[in-house]
Amino acid sequence: MNALTEADIIETFDLERIKRLIPHRYPFLLIDKVHVLTRGEVAVGIKNVTVNEPFFQGHFPEKPVMPGVLIVEALAQTAATMAMDVLLTDDEAAYVYLTALDNVKFRQQVVPGDVIELYVTKERARSTLWRLAGEARVDGKVVAQAGLSAVIEKRPL
Repeated sequence: MNALTEADIIETFDLERIKRLIPHRYPFLLIDKVHVLTRGEVAVGIKNVTVNEPFFQGHFPEKPVMPGVLIVEALAQTAATMAMDVLLTDDEAAYVYLTALDNVKFRQQVVPGDVIELYVTKERARSTLWRLAGEARVDGKVVAQAGLSAVIEKRPL
């Protein structure tokens, strides 16, 4: 996929919409907005990385680097937001649980000041089981990638 342009975006979910779709909250909500490119098929999450992130206090105080596992979690949250948008009505809620990660690769460090674009593409979905490909980029360069599998469990509001 090439660089994201405004022409590619059919809808953008702000933070409030994201919070209606997935249950994550501070300090574990790791995406700031989601651009929908193809509803239920392709989306791009945005994570603005700031020095004030709580994980930088210990990873690493003298040279802050975003933990790779949190980049993968941000990919998963982007995927969950995309899936919930097409699977849930306004009076439904659900949890999305990762069931597998495949071919995870970390290619470059992510540091304060970076803006991560979190590309997720649905590979297949059967009811509540989804398989997606994820790729995180900073300034157009791939910093991480992973195959994601998840199961969706509806819950009461």
